[in-house]
Amino acid sequence: MPRDDRGSVTVEAALGIGALTFVSALLLAGIGATADQLRCTDAAREAVRLLARGQPARAEQAVREIAPPGARLDVVRDGDTITAGVEAEPVAGLLPGIRLRAHAFAVAEP
Repeated sequence: MPRDDRGSVTVEAALGIGALTFVSALLLAGIGATADQLRCTDAAREAVRLLARGQPARAEQAVREIAPPGARLDVVRDGDTITAGVEAEPVAGLLPGIRLRAHAFAVAEP
């Protein structure tokens, strides 16, 4: 009896397209998370610079403008040193449970 292979290419193509879609989604989520991490780093750097200059309200505003939506600013003062931390979730939402964090350090200006 001859074997009928009709339809096997369709199944293989469907599996290949599904795998390609999954890998593409992970790649895009990774690129988005990297961009959001850079935004957190920029926000922490700008916030600590403003905090060192004695402008906490502007530091909060800078984090709201620069960091991903829903980012949180944490400030630790130890004498003249200031550490600003920004924490957020990736915007894409394709990486659940991942938290992005960035910290910046400065010495308060006189």
